[in-house]
Amino acid sequence: MKNVALITGASSGIGFDVALRLLEKGYTVYAAARRTELMEEIVQKGGNSIHLDLNDDSSISACVNKILQKEGKIDLLINNAGYGLGGSLEDIPLEKAKQQFEVNVFGMFRIIQLVLPSMRNQKSGKIINVSSMAARFSTPFTGWYHASKYSVEALSDALRMEVKKFGIKVVIVEPGLIKTNWGVIHSDNIQKYSGSTAYAEYAKDVSDYFRNSYTKSKFITKPEIISKLIVKIAFKKNPRPRYIKGKNAHTYIFAKSVLPTVIYDKFLTLRFFLERFKK
Repeated sequence: MKNVALITGASSGIGFDVALRLLEKGYTVYAAARRTELMEEIVQKGGNSIHLDLNDDSSISACVNKILQKEGKIDLLINNAGYGLGGSLEDIPLEKAKQQFEVNVFGMFRIIQLVLPSMRNQKSGKIINVSSMAARFSTPFTGWYHASKYSVEALSDALRMEVKKFGIKVVIVEPGLIKTNWGVIHSDNIQKYSGSTAYAEYAKDVSDYFRNSYTKSKFITKPEIISKLIVKIAFKKNPRPRYIKGKNAHTYIFAKSVLPTVIYDKFLTLRFFLERFKK
């Protein structure tokens, strides 16, 4: 009997590529996202597309229940869906901040709650939560995103210890900058919320940094590098609790761990300020 995988955020990037690779490896794949029309290639290659809106509890329940009713189990859950909210903490409406947590944190763990009973019953299963190097430090105008990823890490660590006795593995993946449109969208959001406020000058520096990092920088990782890692983890009997992957991920995380906070803050401030002198 084939192993069954549920992948969220599978309409593009890492999630899309993971779905295709798991199909090649013989998995029964359910690719979940809001825009199911973007997953036609996955369907053509033998996978299943399923609608999922992480802002809607009924959508989450329907997604998981449909798979369990048809397959009777979910062996592998890959929580990849998420987005970044840009802007100063003062400028972003709390309603938007709550939505950030609804998708990146609460939606993720609602799926986990619904999947766990079947994994416990079969005394096996693997949950891979795609976090970010952003879970290890913070940058200005990205606070709510960092906070959501910090939460994913804390909850994943707790979950790993809670479900270990049931034979369930919980793994965190922390990618660095990934070659997607995430940075451009994030840059636009920073300008949208803080581009004409008291924070305008600093916001532009940070906005330009993200846009340049995702469109011009050599220190950016292709999505397939992360998806290959996730597939590798899926087949590991005893995976590590967390994996850091990406050209710049180790550097930023290491710098945050060894530099005094005041020095690290000055380093980031200078880094963003230098964007003013780039053509």
